[in-house]
Amino acid sequence: MRYAIVIEKAAGNYSAYVPDLPGCVATGATIEEVDAQIREAIEFHLEGLREDGLSIPAPESRVDYVDIAA
Repeated sequence: MRYAIVIEKAAGNYSAYVPDLPGCVATGATIEEVDAQIREAIEFHLEGLREDGLSIPAPESRVDYVDIAA
């Protein structure tokens, strides 16, 4: 499965979340750190859903970019 993640710059760090997995979030001091943390959070989140006998949400979010002239 391939889940979209969103990484945002916060006041003193970065935060990330997974739109298709509500509650699956992570933070890190750098983009590299938050990327590693959100990957770990996704695995942990999916493991928890399986252990609780809940279904795994299908990845449905789409990521795209819009170029705007400056």
